[in-house]
Amino acid sequence: MSITILKERPNSDAAVQLITELETHLVSMGYPQESRHGYSVDKLLREGVAFFVTRYGDTPVGCGGIQLFGAEYGEVKRMYVHPAYRGMDLGKLMLDRLAEHARQQHVPLLRLETGIYQAAAIRLYEGYGFQRRGPFGEYRDDPLSVFYELSIA
Repeated sequence: MSITILKERPNSDAAVQLITELETHLVSMGYPQESRHGYSVDKLLREGVAFFVTRYGDTPVGCGGIQLFGAEYGEVKRMYVHPAYRGMDLGKLMLDRLAEHARQQHVPLLRLETGIYQAAAIRLYEGYGFQRRGPFGEYRDDPLSVFYELSIA
């Protein structure tokens, strides 16, 4: 099976399906609304987030986006891989694609926020080289959040 990662609008059928799955997963993990910082589809569109969907063959199995904050940094948004497709390095491939997009825009730094219960995501980010840091941008201290950054220059 071939794996492709292509830019798509966040309101495409595949993107909406994956974002909905991600949000359902976060709710099931016990994160209260105030600790779920992911953008809605409308906000992804409004904020101009570059959004990508991973397909395994024709099946949409993962997604991720990046919001650029000028030339300072890009924030990784809405990273998700469907559970049946985890362990195939699809998260790493998405991070590669998001970093490539940021580099093309001359952005030297990636940042992200994830939840403390997202053990697989934390392993992915730390294994990729992200380093823990404090809150950034509009984020505030949240005991259920972990913040990361990675230089890609």
